[in-house]
Amino acid sequence: MSLTKKRLKIVSATSIIALALIYLYKTVLEASVSEPGGSPMLNAVEEQRQWPPTEDAVQRNLQIAYEAQNALLHQQRQEMLQTKKQLAHLEEQVRSLQASTPRKYPKVKYLNYKNRKRILITGGAGFVGSHLVDYLMIQGHEIIVVDNFFTGRKRNVEHWLGHENFELIHHDIVNPLFIEIDEIYHLASPASPPHYMYNPVKTIKTNTMGTINVLGLAKRVMAKVLIASTSEVYGDPQVHPQPETYWGHVNPIGPRACYDEGKRVSETLSYAYAKQEKVQVRVARIFNTYGPRMHMNDGRVVSNFILQALRNETITVYGNGKQTRSFQYVSDLVDGMIALMASNYTQPVNLGNPVEQTIGEFANIIKHLVGGQSEVKQIKAMEDDPQRRKPDITRARKLLNWEPKVPLETGLLQTISYFRNELARSDRFQENSNKYFDSPDLQRSRP
Repeated sequence: MSLTKKRLKIVSATSIIALALIYLYKTVLEASVSEPGGSPMLNAVEEQRQWPPTEDAVQRNLQIAYEAQNALLHQQRQEMLQTKKQLAHLEEQVRSLQASTPRKYPKVKYLNYKNRKRILITGGAGFVGSHLVDYLMIQGHEIIVVDNFFTGRKRNVEHWLGHENFELIHHDIVNPLFIEIDEIYHLASPASPPHYMYNPVKTIKTNTMGTINVLGLAKRVMAKVLIASTSEVYGDPQVHPQPETYWGHVNPIGPRACYDEGKRVSETLSYAYAKQEKVQVRVARIFNTYGPRMHMNDGRVVSNFILQALRNETITVYGNGKQTRSFQYVSDLVDGMIALMASNYTQPVNLGNPVEQTIGEFANIIKHLVGGQSEVKQIKAMEDDPQRRKPDITRARKLLNWEPKVPLETGLLQTISYFRNELARSDRFQENSNKYFDSPDLQRSRP
């Protein structure tokens, strides 16, 4: 009995010792696994799998730090991609909100259906055309603008986009147009020398075929049409100032002939349609005009001088600076065109400022108004450049009760302010563009 008890005590003690050893082993194993470094043996095996064998502790530490840095960069890159996705989503939401939010337009008058007209303006996104659009829209008429955007810009009329009285059609008037309208202002044509000399054949087609299409449309719908002609029909005049009865002095094969003769043919077509097809036509011979929304690089004297002065560049005068021009502000021209369209007079009418300025004097006026350190320099004269240009506006005064009202300095200050803002805007967009296309992220993403 005593032997059996001894055996039981030995077995019990052995079991307790075995359980204690098992518990201690599990405890040590869990502790080694829970430690950041893991067990030394496991860490050694892992290091041997990741890195080539080395006895240099410094190199091993550098390798470990490099791997950690790569992991951090990968994480930051993933966060950046996620942020870009979130920004794109937010931008889409903003665009959606903008599209659903009613736009604020300039206030317009209300006209009933008897007084409201449907008016087509070819070249209505250009310099003069966009100001004419503003006036007629505010008066309460329905306006249809047709433009091929060669020199016109959507920005000039974007404040009317979406308005119930406004429609913009991207169309070249060299091709026929079929719409229903009451009046037409035909302003479509490049008007500055660099633009109309860029494609002389296209300029001639616009002023001939385009005018035929406009007059044909006016004939079909019995609309009144105003043709925007130009003082260039007088060429380099030998009569001063130039009345409407002067036939002009034009070089038919010179570099400016595509525009000069194109406009002369446009007038001829207008009166042929008036005589043969009984189309109601009005012809405005427009002299030098300036103001906001002028094309910055149109090559005309006003824009050239203002840009050069704003950039502190040399103000370049072609020739000796003794040639003369007369400058009218764009709002005066719009008033004259509206008055001519409303009149019963069918012969050509000069619309311009009878106050004459030499180009040299005008350059100094611009320099004074802009300020800066620009110098005035004379360079080689341009071929067929008219030496004198001044309108006789007796007919406009008598028949339209019209003459320019805006003083030269007042109009120039408005124009200079516009060009200064446009330059700042252009520089800002250029800077943002350079930042984007020169960014390291974009360079890495390129194949």
